Parts: sequence; C-alpha cells; structure tokens
Amino acid sequence: MTKVILDEQAIRRALTRIAHEIIEKNKGVSDCILVGIKTRGVYLAARLAEKIEAIEGEKVATGEVDITLYRDDLTPKRKDEQPEIKGTDIRTDVAEKKVILVDDVLFTGRTVRAALDAIIDLGRPAQIQLAVLIDRGHRELPIRPDFIGKNVPTAKSEVIEAKLQEVDGAEEVILTQKTSL
Repeated sequence: MTKVILDEQAIRRALTRIAHEIIEKNKGVSDCILVGIKTRGVYLAARLAEKIEAIEGEKVATGEVDITLYRDDLTPKRKDEQPEIKGTDIRTDVAEKKVILVDDVLFTGRTVRAALDAIIDLGRPAQIQLAVLIDRGHRELPIRPDFIGKNVPTAKSEVIEAKLQEVDGAEEVILTQKTSL
C-alpha cells in the first residue's frame, strides 16, 4: 500500500506557507540563515530561500550541514570501516544569527539533535529554529519543530518518504508500510 501524502503542488504550497511563517516569526530575515540537513533538507532550504527572496525582496543566507559524524547510531561493523562524509558548507558565521534548520521528515528527533551539535560546533547562534516538510511524530527526544508543512500521524510500521526532483526525479511525499525481511 502506497499513499501520496503531498503531491508537487501541495509541497509547493507547504513551502510557501513555511516561508511566510519564517518571515513573520523573525520579523524579516536580516539575521537568519537557512541550513539544510543533508540530503533533502539542503534542497528544501534552497527553495525556501528563493520563496523568501520573492516575498521579501531580500536574500537569505543558506548552508548545508552533514550530520554523519554526530549521529548517535554510528557504530561501524569493522574497525577499518569509515562513514561517508559529505561535508558541512555554511559560509556565513552562525554566531549571533538565527539559524533555521531545514529537513524533510521529522521522526525520532535524532537527526535534528545531531544537526544541533554540528551547528553549535561552528559557533553560538542567537537562536536555532526548525522547519520540516513533514512531522510524523514518534519523538524519542524533546524536539519540536517551529515550522511544519504537514503533520502526518503514523504508525511505527509505516514509512514516510519525501521525494524531491533534485534527488529522486519525482516530487511527492508518500506513505508506505515497512516491508519485513
């Protein structure tokens, strides 16, 4: 069973709404940086930056964060096995800025916790906010998004997958059942 939660148009509307909410909450975007969590969060952050510039007429800085080394489940099976590092690229100093982390799907909160650690290692932001396309619940950590495209209550046996044109060649968010091996 596969169910489309958001189609291309619904994703566009959700991002437009999030862009407006970011502008409103921060009274503009002059001290804001949009930081996408790799991989799909990077593309969502870029889209949000475009929408914000179209609305406000002001560019907002963007960056990307790789959480690989900050994951709490990173335990290589062999000692010589190394994780693939994709690199963090934030060219604006985060100190005293409002950093808005952007991700596709919020589930347990562990990815966001890792991203928080990565950001704080770069400096001390004035504030860190969280924008997600989908919040599916089942938090294991006390993490709550500031901006949500869509809340989708799910069972743990379900999987939500965001597909973006830039990565997947498709534009949709789908809900499926976990396949047991």
